[in-house]
Amino acid sequence: MPLSSANARLAAARRLTRRQGRSDAGRFLAEGAQAVREALAADAVLDLFATAEARERHPDLAVNAAQISAKDAASLSETVTPQGLVAVCQLFQPTLAEVLAARPRLLALLVEPNDPGNLGTVIRTADAAGADAVVVHGGVDAYNGKAVRASAGSVFHLPILDSSAMDALVAAHAAGLRTLATTGAGACDLDELIDAGVLAAPTMWLFGSEAHGLPREVIDAARDSVRVPLRGRAESLNLAAAAAVCLYASARAQR
Repeated sequence: MPLSSANARLAAARRLTRRQGRSDAGRFLAEGAQAVREALAADAVLDLFATAEARERHPDLAVNAAQISAKDAASLSETVTPQGLVAVCQLFQPTLAEVLAARPRLLALLVEPNDPGNLGTVIRTADAAGADAVVVHGGVDAYNGKAVRASAGSVFHLPILDSSAMDALVAAHAAGLRTLATTGAGACDLDELIDAGVLAAPTMWLFGSEAHGLPREVIDAARDSVRVPLRGRAESLNLAAAAAVCLYASARAQR
């Protein structure tokens, strides 16, 4: 029998669809087979819910899941098409000092990202490129349901932490990282940095929002401002594409 909609576990999980609820509880929701599989592998699952249909589709994942109705599954979802399989996960967020103490080689800092899908995609890209952590200043929540889903499980693979951009820059400089701010009007061309061997050094890349880019004060505080060369007639690259180009340039140089 499905849990009652008034069940306390379900009520607590529903509160996690809101940012304040996630912050207060130190928990978030991971929806869908891929996210739940990665959450289980990371030993981050505190509770698990599945519809009868989801239990049939994913018996290996939902073996210990509490059964819920399709209506209650929709109340836990932030997507257009609910997956029917939702995990309540522990939120592990280290401090910036802890991340820097581990002597990272590659970090990504996102300043006021405004689209959860793009944020999740950049987290996935950073994970794929071997980044040590993703730092987020303002904007949408990295543990928003859409961002978690877009990360395809990468939120469980590398640290994601909140920090003021200026604090992160000061701390990164003190830790010996080269800070590179991406902007279409950058003083340095990415290809020039690659040719000069600059990207082999420990680096923190800074990326701005789709709508506004990086704030001027953040660009000015970074070691260098960098533009990605555009060979064709495109006006610009979107956030996810620019992040992929830059992070993989560093990954290749460092390896």
